[in-house]
Amino acid sequence: MLDSFDLAILTSLQKDGRLSNRELAEKIGLSAAPCWRRLKRLEDEGYIENYIAALSAKKVNLNVVAFAQISLDNHHPETLESFLSMVKDCPEIQECHSVSGACDYLLKIITRDMESYEALLSNRLLPTEGIRSTSTMFSMKQPKITHELPLSGC
Repeated sequence: MLDSFDLAILTSLQKDGRLSNRELAEKIGLSAAPCWRRLKRLEDEGYIENYIAALSAKKVNLNVVAFAQISLDNHHPETLESFLSMVKDCPEIQECHSVSGACDYLLKIITRDMESYEALLSNRLLPTEGIRSTSTMFSMKQPKITHELPLSGC
């Protein structure tokens, strides 16, 4: 069970993953040693999966964000294996969600431009065995993007 110090650690690191242990301890009101022990436990128990640098897509010339709805022919193991293997091997696919509703999967895809999205669709997605259909929505603006989880209810 997470207590208020654990939640404070997680909240602080979501905002700034580069905090030193000393800075983190000061921020949450603990001394350095207990803060480090708590942080190590949170890492060991899998609450903290990774530390990453969040890049600016625009600065690295990735300008198209698309959401592709994927419907499969069936859910046989070989169909799923083919589809999920393609998803895993395609760096442009940022997220893959098995969903309820009118399609089977929702993919978040980021590419350089519309031409590169069309090439991905034609050369990677559509030729994948088991994909019956795709429908794509393009993001026009992104007024909110966050990777911070809402921890207040934990």
